[in-house]
Amino acid sequence: MKIYDVLVIGGGPGGNTAALYAARSGLSVAVLEKLSAGGQMATTSVIDNYPGFPDGVDGFELGQQMEQQAQKYGAETIYGEVTEADLLAEPKVIRSSEGDFAGRTVVLATGAYPRELGLPGEQDLRGRGVAYCATCDGMMFRDKTVVVNGGGNTAVEDALYLSRLCAKVYLVHRRDQLRASAVYRRALDEQGVEILWNSRVTALKREKRLTAVELEDVKTGEKRELPCDGIFVAIGRVPDTGLFTGQLELDSAGYIVADESCRTSVPGVFAVGDVRTKAVRQVITAAADGANAAHFAEEYLLNQL
Repeated sequence: MKIYDVLVIGGGPGGNTAALYAARSGLSVAVLEKLSAGGQMATTSVIDNYPGFPDGVDGFELGQQMEQQAQKYGAETIYGEVTEADLLAEPKVIRSSEGDFAGRTVVLATGAYPRELGLPGEQDLRGRGVAYCATCDGMMFRDKTVVVNGGGNTAVEDALYLSRLCAKVYLVHRRDQLRASAVYRRALDEQGVEILWNSRVTALKREKRLTAVELEDVKTGEKRELPCDGIFVAIGRVPDTGLFTGQLELDSAGYIVADESCRTSVPGVFAVGDVRTKAVRQVITAAADGANAAHFAEEYLLNQL
């Protein structure tokens, strides 16, 4: 096995930024990515909040540009699915569909994916009325009617954020009280967010885009259609950490415990982007994590000499 100075798992904004910074420092770097450049960012048709693109940028295009920039400075990109990781070995060993690789340091950039409703047509409507991040996609629904599905703090925060942009915001929750903090309820009332209690979304109505959602009263079983331009699904996210369970410290939600240095509980292993514990999960914060991880990975390697 070739031993790299830095082995990056995940080719999203965090992973490719780590690769860029590490490669520019003269380190040998490889990025293992299972799908395409950009990770989940590549599924977003328009990113409006990444600096330097006043007219927005296609997520897939931005991902390709990040990958190409890292490659320009010597980072290798290997497309294959990681099947096993031994982060406690020296050097660390990553096994994949494309063979086995070793790294003196490893940067985990595997991300987190949103929980979906699991309804027919949901994937097809992603980017055409179905969204999972209010701060990412809210601007596309300015002055429109939207539904937020969920009852936790994230759902309420999304509803409040959207209430400043949209003409009308509905919050759909399957229970008769929110899981979110009580202080949020007053804020929802003040912002004019209408809560639809004891309701769940059972179908997505469409033409070329989403036109309405079907709601079911969980107590009576009665169904009705609610016309809307978009739905924001806020029922949780799932960090992609299954391969690392038992090797790294995870928090109660399964995220890798790592501070702003991106160091994990295992020396020489770093976590960046959506997979680590953090307050804000955006493209720009993932990229910032990548730069930090590369810096501290280089510091770690120098200390090993």
